Amino acid sequence: MTDDREETEPDYRFTLANERTFLAWIRTSLGLVAGGVAVHQLVPGLATATARTLLAALCIGLATLLAALSYARWWRIQRAMRRSEPLPRSPLLPVVSAVVLVITVVAAVLVVRG
Repeated sequence: MTDDREETEPDYRFTLANERTFLAWIRTSLGLVAGGVAVHQLVPGLATATARTLLAALCIGLATLLAALSYARWWRIQRAMRRSEPLPRSPLLPVVSAVVLVITVVAAVLVVRG
C-alpha cells in the first residue's frame, strides 16, 4: 500500500526549526547520560551503591528513550509539514515530564537522607 498524498517542500525556516528541536532532544539525552554516569561514579557519598545505580539507571533509561524516539518525532513532523497536515501530538512530552519528576523525587530523597 502506497501513500499517494502530495508533498511539497516546506518553508526552510520550519524545517530548520524542526531540526533544532530534534537536536535539543539529542542534547538532553546526552546530558542525561552524563548525569547518570556522574551520579554513579562521582558522588559515592550521596547514597548507597544501589540507590546511586537506581538514579543513574533512570537518567540513562530516559536518555535512551529520548534518543530512540526523537528521530521518529522529527520525521513525523517533517512529513506533516510536507503534506500541509496538522502537526502530530507528541507522546514524548508527558513521558519525559513524568520521568524527570521521578528522577527529581528520587534525587531529592537521596539528598535529604544522605
